Amino acid sequence: MDRQDIAILYSGGRDSLALYAISLMGRLREVPKPNTVHLLHMLNGMGRFPEFPRSRMEVAKTILEAQVPYGHEVPKTAYVELDCGRLFQGLWLDWYEDLMPKFGGKNLVCVACKLAMHTKAIIYAVEHYVPIVYAGYAKRQGYYPEQTDVFMEKMAALSQSFGIKTSFPVYDVFDTEEAVRHFLEAHGLPSTGGGERKCLFCQTKTSATPKEIGDYLDYFAPKIREYIENTLEGRIREATRLFPPGHTA
Repeated sequence: MDRQDIAILYSGGRDSLALYAISLMGRLREVPKPNTVHLLHMLNGMGRFPEFPRSRMEVAKTILEAQVPYGHEVPKTAYVELDCGRLFQGLWLDWYEDLMPKFGGKNLVCVACKLAMHTKAIIYAVEHYVPIVYAGYAKRQGYYPEQTDVFMEKMAALSQSFGIKTSFPVYDVFDTEEAVRHFLEAHGLPSTGGGERKCLFCQTKTSATPKEIGDYLDYFAPKIREYIENTLEGRIREATRLFPPGHTA
């Protein structure tokens, strides 16, 4: 049977790096070996040290390919940078003064950022015939609002409506830090230090509950669907008008 391509939301951090290793080595039954792994690195406009994730990928690729058993085909790797900054601004930064009162005064900046990333991933997957998108969310990081059940369920549903399967195969596997570190070290990969960009909003305090997170995603779902449809159909003007800048001269 022909292998399918897969895409991974790749930050360069431990979980997305481990998910990349799993896809190349075939180490998890839920992640079949692909033909090509598309590592989608998202640019939200707020990240520093842009060389970190690419460098970590290049080192990991060399190490992992050397471990593939003799005679086994090595999946190809495509490293792709996608800019979601403008969409991120439209989903939160430009309008947070208006949006926060709608959702209990909660800080949903990271939810908006991840929504923008998943939106761009869906568009890429449809345009490049990649049927599966994986994200390396992990149970041990459930304190992040974008790694909660409600967020994952709604992203999976959004993707499915465009014929794309989005799943989170290591959520239970890497439920502890020791688990992911052990896996990486067993394959000769770096397990400490930051391989991801350092984001201005990383570790931002929020007390958002599943209700506020779900309400926010439901609020933007129709507009996001329309944005994806317009983008895929080449209706640039219509897509652009959905997320105008918050300040106009």
